[in-house]
Amino acid sequence: MCQNSGLGNAVNPLTSLNFPFRIPTLLIVTWRGQPGIHDEPQHELMGQITAGLLDIMRIEHAMFPSEAAAVGPVLDTAVTEMSARGLPYALIMPHDTVCDDTLPPPFAVSPVRGTRLDLCRNGARPRRDEILQRVIDGVPEAAAIIATTGKAGRELFTLADRKQHLYLVGSMGCAGGVGLGVSLNTRRPVIVLDGDGAALMKLGTFATIGATCPGDLIHIVLDNGVHDSTGGQATVSAAIDFAGVALACNYRRAISCDSVAEFDRALAGALEASGPTLVHARIQPGSMDKLGRPTVSPQQVAKRFQSFLTGG
Repeated sequence: MCQNSGLGNAVNPLTSLNFPFRIPTLLIVTWRGQPGIHDEPQHELMGQITAGLLDIMRIEHAMFPSEAAAVGPVLDTAVTEMSARGLPYALIMPHDTVCDDTLPPPFAVSPVRGTRLDLCRNGARPRRDEILQRVIDGVPEAAAIIATTGKAGRELFTLADRKQHLYLVGSMGCAGGVGLGVSLNTRRPVIVLDGDGAALMKLGTFATIGATCPGDLIHIVLDNGVHDSTGGQATVSAAIDFAGVALACNYRRAISCDSVAEFDRALAGALEASGPTLVHARIQPGSMDKLGRPTVSPQQVAKRFQSFLTGG
């Protein structure tokens, strides 16, 4: 549920996550800037192009009904379309469609004083594939692993392609959110493999993870200080205390490391404790010499990952 300005913000995941992975999602989009109704100037253009934007993204849509009796049939149509196409369906809600109502109580958050452990040795930093291999070797077979877009997912696939892997081939910055959604709907351990650039893109996800407090979520930020997949442009991660950010966002613990041995120690500790846990691993730029790309289509990856999650 969002305003149409939120729809604009969701263009990237809708086109590079929902579409290739075929993830059906019901969207209810309020129509700010609806032609003929006075609104703020920042909503004028989006109000004019809301339906067209959905068309461009190949998202079927209809108007949200103004009569209560019509809601059920419209939702039935949405479910039928989503089931048939495996894609999102949107309902555009015009102004004054629904009446005012009281809001539910505020979201209950239990603040905690998380623990911090700094294992950095300030020596030669490991390669990303070395850390990924330790993840493959160190996590239980029941663990779900979500890898951020770019070379992290490509290296994970090259090292070992397994049914519990979900490679985000797009939707940069969304790995943490996807991992949170999986963690809240399964009893399995969930490992998120993030990058410094991707994590910085959507830092708000840290706050949502900390507030919802999934106990089996381990959030690993592989920090090489650059956008490795797009040419090695520098990020600002050298000035960012990811462990401090995580603790300020209510993570239960945060561990920093910069060697393979200490990463093993950090991962083992995270697996034994209740999370969410942030592991900030500083690594060197660069990637494997023989770097592959997933040969399994995103839709196939999604189906087998779904089967893995529900299979035991």
